[in-house]
Order: sequence, then C-alpha cells, then structure tokens
Amino acid sequence: MTTKVKDFSAIRDAFDTYVGDIVYSTMTTVDTKGRPRARVLIPVWEMVDDRPLGWLCTFKTPVKTAHLAANPHTTFSYWSPRQNAVYVDTVAEWTDDDDIKRHVWDLYIKGSPPGAGYDPGQFWKGPTDPKFAVLRLEPWRVQVVRGTDLNSRIWQP
Repeated sequence: MTTKVKDFSAIRDAFDTYVGDIVYSTMTTVDTKGRPRARVLIPVWEMVDDRPLGWLCTFKTPVKTAHLAANPHTTFSYWSPRQNAVYVDTVAEWTDDDDIKRHVWDLYIKGSPPGAGYDPGQFWKGPTDPKFAVLRLEPWRVQVVRGTDLNSRIWQP
C-alpha cells in the first residue's frame, strides 16, 4: 500500500532510522545519452524549515561533473536485507561556499541522521582542501518503505 503524506514529519522517524541503519546509498546519475550510472556513497541529511536537505562530500570526478552538468537530477537509494528502503529523488548542485563546506564537514563527523556520516579527514585534509567537494541535494520526492509489510509512504513538497 502506498500513502502520500503532506508533511515530511510524517515519515521523518522512519527516514532517520532507515538511513542511520543502512548508511550507504546508491547514487544514480544519467549521462548525456540517457544511460544511468550508479555509485555507492554516504550522504548526510538535515532538516531545514521542516524539509530534508542533503549534502554529499565527494570528489569532483569528470564523470559525475559531466552527468550533473547535463542533468542535475539524482536518486539516492537505501536498502537493507530486512527490505526497509528509502528513495530520495533530488536536484544536485555543487557548492564552493567555505562556510557551507565547514558546516557539511561537521555534519559528517556528527552523523546526520545519527548513524550516517564518517570522518571526512580519512579522504581530505580539511574543509578547505581543494580536492574536497560538496554537493547540495534538494529533495523533490522521498519514499520510505517498511519491509515487514511493504508499506510505502511518499512525501513531495
């Protein structure tokens, strides 16, 4: 059964629990010929004005950069063997703002939601490292699926 919800608060607990438990997400982008490309990454999420906002610490690879330049729509999918799942459809945008990079660095260390994240110092020297890149992820659709009964709830702003 699928239910549409108007307020993200109706699915936030499940979202936070599943993302915090699963942690790793498959990010899918599309190339200029319409072909999907997937890679496994760990985004973090926070609430801004009662809506989710995602961030991704990543390397600005030529493939990812080209895909997002042609089509900024991405999907992040989380799945657990218990069949719990979260699907987040977003519009992704690179940000070079130093204050935002420091904020995102701290979100990763803190774990947002709890359980997600990691120490980005494993890959970069700090938030000012020139190789440290951040994607802002603006969700336009979020779906959570509970595996015990395949109950699905969808939020769209």
